[in-house]
This record gives sequence, C-alpha cells and structure tokens, in this order.
Amino acid sequence: MNNNHYNDAVKLLTSVGKFHICLGLERMEQVLELLGNPQDKLNCIHVAGTNGKGSVCSILASILAESGKKVGLYTSPHIFKYTERIKILLPPLPLKVAREQACISDEVFARYVFEISNLADKNGIDLTEFEILTAVMFKYFADNSVDVVVLETGLGGRFDATNVIKRNLCSIITHVDFDHTERLGNTLDKIAYEKAGIIKPNCPCIVFEGREVYYDVANDVGAALIVISPVADVKYLALHGVYQQENLSLALAAIKTVFSDISQEVIDEGLRKVKHPCRFQYIREKNLIIDGAHNPNGIEALKTSLDECFPNIKRRFIFGCLKNKDYKKMLGLLFKEDDEIYFYHFSHANSCDFETLQAACSVESKELTSDTKIDFNDGHLNIICGSFYMISEFAQKFDILRNI
Repeated sequence: MNNNHYNDAVKLLTSVGKFHICLGLERMEQVLELLGNPQDKLNCIHVAGTNGKGSVCSILASILAESGKKVGLYTSPHIFKYTERIKILLPPLPLKVAREQACISDEVFARYVFEISNLADKNGIDLTEFEILTAVMFKYFADNSVDVVVLETGLGGRFDATNVIKRNLCSIITHVDFDHTERLGNTLDKIAYEKAGIIKPNCPCIVFEGREVYYDVANDVGAALIVISPVADVKYLALHGVYQQENLSLALAAIKTVFSDISQEVIDEGLRKVKHPCRFQYIREKNLIIDGAHNPNGIEALKTSLDECFPNIKRRFIFGCLKNKDYKKMLGLLFKEDDEIYFYHFSHANSCDFETLQAACSVESKELTSDTKIDFNDGHLNIICGSFYMISEFAQKFDILRNI
C-alpha cells in the first residue's frame, strides 16, 4: 500500500456521505461488535470538556509513557494529517532524552480505514468520519496491546463515539463553556450534562468545577466525584499559557488517583517532554504565537496568557474562524485599538469571509491574501489564532510548516 492509498482514505473520510456529525452510539456499537469489541480490551482514561481536553490528554500520555507504559493517545482535531490523531507513545529508551511518539503510519491508517468502512457498508452501518476514525483507534490500540489509552471525546460526551467504553480508569471533565450549542444545548447546565455522560459506574471522575449536574450523575451511577483546585506548579511543563495550570491540575489529580506509584521525578520528566502543537506555541525566531482558540472561552484564555506572558508588546493578529462560531464575541474579547489585525479567509467551505469578520470588528482590520507581506521580525508579537483548519492552511501556504 502506498501514499495514494492514504489519500484515498482521506477522500473517503471527507466525502459528502461521511463528513458530517451524527451523535449516537448505536452505529459504533454495531461495528465494534463485528470487530470483536476491541474497546473492551483497553484501559482508558476518558477526557471531555469544552477547552483543554487535548492538553490534559497530552500531559497524561507523556507522564504515563515516562513511567514505563505503552500509551495510546487519541486526540482531535489534527493540524496537518489524520494520522496525528492516533499515536502510540513508548517508554524512553535507556540513556536517551527523546521519547518515541509515533503516529499511526499512513499505510496502516489507510488499511484500517478501508477495512472498517467496507465492513460497515457490508452490514448496512452508515458510519461518519469521526466514527470510522474512532473505530480505527480502538482496533489499532487493541491490536498493539497498549497498556493505557488516553481518550479525548470529539463532541459532547454522552453520545460521542468514544463513549462506547463500558468502564474507564477514570474520567476527567475540563472547563465547560458555550460551544456547539446547537447540539449540546444553550445553557451551561445542559452542556455540562452532555459532558457528564462519560462518568461511569464505580469509576472516579475528576473535575475542578463542582457543578450540581456532575454530583447528580456521579451519584446516580455510583462514581466518586473528585473536585480539585487549579493549584499545580507549571514550572516543569513544556506547554505554555496560564490556563495550563487548570489542565495540569486535572492531569496530576488523575495520576494521583489511578497511578499513585509514579514518582515525582518521573512526573517532572514527563512534563518536560509534553508535546501538543498550536496551543499557545511560541516560535522564538519569528516572535510568533500559534494558538487554536476557536470559541469565546478559548479566546479569553489566549488573551489572558498574552497579557501575562507578553505585556507591553505591540501585537499583530492573523485570525480566521468558521462562520458557525461566535466570532462577534471572540473579536470583541481579543482585540484592542492599537493591534494590527489581519483576517484570513481560508478554503474550508464553512470559513467566515473577510467582509463578515471586518464588519463585526470594531478595530481597523485588513485582509490577508497570498500577496500580503509580513515582516515577522519587526518587533511585533505575531499571533496566529482561530480555527485549526485555518492554522493548517496558513502554515503550509506561508511556509511556517517546519516550525510547528
């Protein structure tokens, strides 16, 4: 199988019949039954929430790998390739600082995609893109006998494709805010209820927001609810941004709850090796921050981190988002009068165009096109933020791919 097969797999995943959201567990349960229920062979830590899920997962996976475990890591979305979503982290080899963090190969990914898609089609099961990916993940990790899977939900929790697991080592719910309200509900309590769907009977759940709905669901299923404070010391953490304190606190609480034998020395080394691109990622040679904040809560966290980490530096923003996001609120939170602002209309069908963003922005702005020239070394702090689709396209088109 060659790279053309990978490209064919991507075409299948992004085809009109697959590339949509359809919440529910029945289709996943049917196809996984045909695959021998690989999810039942795995030990999972399950993470839901509005923002911070990916960071929590990456922190956990790094610490667990450092402790000597073979770790499966499932996150979304990807930045450049689908294979970024499915990784196996291996324990560090003696005398080596670097740790192998291998994405599933193009060849293996394509083989699993076609195997599962064909199996579903033969049995009249109409899987979506994310359901195919999730089935691939479960089977790949089971086939490779990973010790622990760190599992990020795609959307919500209760009816998310990842929630076919019957039990977990623990569940974690990060900060909850307004996003995907058309599917999850238009109040924080409704959204939190959907996230709480990952709480499993007799399995601990770790949160730092003591919402009544979490207590209710945990009590109903007989799960211990552990409410923590964001007090962790981030000095060893390779990820940046003041909001990482909350994410780190949740991850460390999970380690303490489930893997209490892991030493502080191992934890600290695991924190030094965490990788999670495009989350307040600083590229020094271009004085550039790349951050995938794409909802108001994420934008607010980005703004707070910018104010604390880079005060009194003139800022240049390059921003693009999907038109179904609350871009008016995001623009109002992020910009101030002396900022230099560029809006980028990327090629995604749901990309918000320049004219719409300009009309919604109270600060003067310009359109960024392929002819736009930007001097990244003129003393400005450069911030590329918004949709991951935008970041991926921008990075490749403007040749900063190698820096991410």
